[in-house]
Amino acid sequence: MESELERRILERLQSIEERLGELEDGQRQLQKAYGSSRLHFRRFLLRPPMWTFEQHSPRQLSLHSPQPAAALPANVPSIAIVTPSYNHARFLRATIDSVLGQDYPKLFYHVQDGGSVDGSVPILESYGDRISWRSHPDKGQADAINLGFENVDCDIMAYLNSDDVLLPGTLAYIADFFDRRPDIDVVYGHRVFIDSDGSEIGRAVLPAHSEKALLYAGYIPQETMFWRRRVWNKIGCIDASLQYALDWEFMLRAQAAQFKFERARRFIACFRVHDQQKTTSNYDVGRKEMRALRLRYLGHAPSQSEIARAISPYLARQFILHWSYRLGLLKQ
Repeated sequence: MESELERRILERLQSIEERLGELEDGQRQLQKAYGSSRLHFRRFLLRPPMWTFEQHSPRQLSLHSPQPAAALPANVPSIAIVTPSYNHARFLRATIDSVLGQDYPKLFYHVQDGGSVDGSVPILESYGDRISWRSHPDKGQADAINLGFENVDCDIMAYLNSDDVLLPGTLAYIADFFDRRPDIDVVYGHRVFIDSDGSEIGRAVLPAHSEKALLYAGYIPQETMFWRRRVWNKIGCIDASLQYALDWEFMLRAQAAQFKFERARRFIACFRVHDQQKTTSNYDVGRKEMRALRLRYLGHAPSQSEIARAISPYLARQFILHWSYRLGLLKQ
């Protein structure tokens, strides 16, 4: 009888011991998961927001406060915008509408389509004479932009890719900015990240322009950048030999020619994040092109640690501005 009771007690103790072991394993796994989540969260917080596209779940696009409308200057400058496009019917109408919706009085808008076969042409046809467009094979994005600007007479220039969109009031603001700042040749601003459905997933508030940082990294949001015609006349068109870093190369050429850049304190445009965009699918080519540009403008190919050291002051300022804006401490 006693031996039976002892056996049951030992079995029960063994069962308790096994259960305690399972609980200890579970506790260790929870601690590991918690540590991993804290590390992930810390990395998310510390990663430069300007290069963190998906910052939150998708939500309807709206600014924290309405951006003030800019009055057109007395002598309204002409603005030419070119949209290079190829098989982007899914996003093309939103891009075109964002430009035409500006209701800018002296606008030349041209879509240079690379011979799309996805329904882009009927979309272009639907706008009638409200836009200029051509559709035939080209040699890539840079070639399409250059073709679009051929024989165009204007005061201000920009190109907007066929998956990005301008924010309301942008063109009036740009015209007013250049009128107030005759010393500035190139202007750009803050950007909003949107997903394939047009919902906001993040934004980037940029610090003042840094010539040094631009030598190491192409941080200027291309979709927000506008320049005076004199820049194009002096440095020439977009380098058609490049597939990925064509916008950065144009910026570096303009900076090397002593043209003055300014960061505007305004959200200018939205950069769309989706699976088919060239920015994500062509990065291997991009790395080679970026290395070649650093070699050309710095005189050597810097290591990743040198690049990080060179741009860290700029990224620190951007980090502070970003979170000041997110926390409502800063209005843009």
